[in-house]
Amino acid sequence: MEKYECVCGYVYDPADGDPDNGVEPGTSFADLPEEWVCPLCGASQDNFEKLD
Repeated sequence: MEKYECVCGYVYDPADGDPDNGVEPGTSFADLPEEWVCPLCGASQDNFEKLD
């Protein structure tokens, strides 16, 4: 699964998820809840770019 980086530098890694914010490990970026935002800066998902 692909990793995505926020404009602030936070990288969402599906292997890790975001358990502190209710996202289980193994959750792809496309399957994140609509209300999920960057845990560091609060940016919405449209401020993330896929890492190559």
